[in-house]
Amino acid sequence: MSVLRALTASVALLGCAVAMAADIPLYPTGPAEDAAFIRFINATPDALQVVAQKGQPPLKLDAAKPVSSFFPVQAKSTIKGTLTVAGKSLELGVQAKPGEFATVVVLPDPKGIRQVTVQDNPDDFNGLKASLAFFNLDVSCAAAALRPAGRNADLFKGVAQGSLQRRSINPVKLSVQLVCGGTNTGPALDLGELKAGERYSVLLLPSASGPRLLAATDKLAN
Repeated sequence: MSVLRALTASVALLGCAVAMAADIPLYPTGPAEDAAFIRFINATPDALQVVAQKGQPPLKLDAAKPVSSFFPVQAKSTIKGTLTVAGKSLELGVQAKPGEFATVVVLPDPKGIRQVTVQDNPDDFNGLKASLAFFNLDVSCAAAALRPAGRNADLFKGVAQGSLQRRSINPVKLSVQLVCGGTNTGPALDLGELKAGERYSVLLLPSASGPRLLAATDKLAN
C-alpha cells in the first residue's frame, strides 16, 4: 500500500502536496472517468525495484513475482519514478488517459535496462466471458501469433512488437502456443481455468534462450 501512496503522490499535478503523501487517498478523488491505471512487469533476470519518490519503500518484482497489480492513478498527469535493476537505473515518466490501463515492461538492454509502455483501452467487458490480451514485447518474434495448444486456429495473429490485441473468449481451461513466423515456438503455456468476468494477459518477452510467454491476471491493487 505504501508503494501505491508513493505512486499517487508522485503525480506532477500533486507536486505541491508531496509532503502530505501519506494523507493522499489511494484512489483518485473526483469522477471515476478521471482514473487511470498502471502496472509494472519485470522482464529481466534480476530483481526490479520501482521507487516513486526518494525515501519511499520500493515496489519489488523478481522471478517469483514479476507482475504487479494495477495501481489507480490520476489520469492525464505524468507518473514519475525510478526503475532500478542490478545497479542500473532508468527514470520513469508515464501518462495515461482516463480509463486507460498502462503496462510498463522493464526489459534488459545492452546498456542496462529499457522500458516499453503499452496502453490498453479495454471496451470488451462481458460478464459471461473472460477477457484475454496478448502483448508482444519481443522484436525477434516475426508475425507473432497465439493459438490454443494443439490447434491451428489463431486467437491472435500479427501482433506488432510493442503492442497488444485483446478479445473476449469463453471461460474454459486453456493452454496457449506461441507462433513466430508461422512456426510453433517454445512450450505451450497453461493458463488454467479462465473465469467469466475476469481479465487476463499473456506477454511475449525476450530471454537468453529465446521468446517466452508469461501469464498474468489483470488485478487492481487493494
